[in-house]
Amino acid sequence: MAHALVIGASKGIGLETVKASLAAGHRVRAFARSATTMTLSGAGLERFTGDALKAGDVAAALDGVDVVVQALGVPVKDLLGPVTLFSDATNMLVPAMEKAGVKRLLAVTGFGTGDSRDSIGLLQRVPFRLVFGRAYDDKDAQEMRIRKSGLDWTFVRPGVLTPGSATGRYKVLTEPSKWRNGLIARADVAHFIVGQVDQPTYVRKAVVLIG
Repeated sequence: MAHALVIGASKGIGLETVKASLAAGHRVRAFARSATTMTLSGAGLERFTGDALKAGDVAAALDGVDVVVQALGVPVKDLLGPVTLFSDATNMLVPAMEKAGVKRLLAVTGFGTGDSRDSIGLLQRVPFRLVFGRAYDDKDAQEMRIRKSGLDWTFVRPGVLTPGSATGRYKVLTEPSKWRNGLIARADVAHFIVGQVDQPTYVRKAVVLIG
């Protein structure tokens, strides 16, 4: 079983990934500023209170892990101002992973990031840019930094996220010509991530996930 570091573990896809990883029998270091408030339990769970923008916290969290899941998010209220969390945290994480010798990184970005931006439908482009433009510009920078590294990365680009349990019935779109938006449960994104922890079949590739 793997020892996984999940950054952004207290909510959203990060939290679902912690749950799914524990259920699969992996050891999980759940990294978040609010890690101590997490109500999860399990023999394989370690709550790690840390800030993804602090070098010391990141370096300490990497000790002894096999794989990193970067699942950061920003509150909706912060989308209207400058967004730098994704690139700043990645600029901290990548060299720390390289120094620690941790090669495997699963980075959750989103449909519309990087070369998937051209796949956004014409009717969606204007509202997408108005609401998510700043965040996705920063996610572009996040992906570019990771691509320049020597890490064994996978970009996980989910469509529109929904609540609910994992179904296991979702599409993994690998070809740019087939990329499109769609709904997908956060728990299904986590299901895919844990599958890649078990068997890394999409190394140095970007995939779009939809239900």
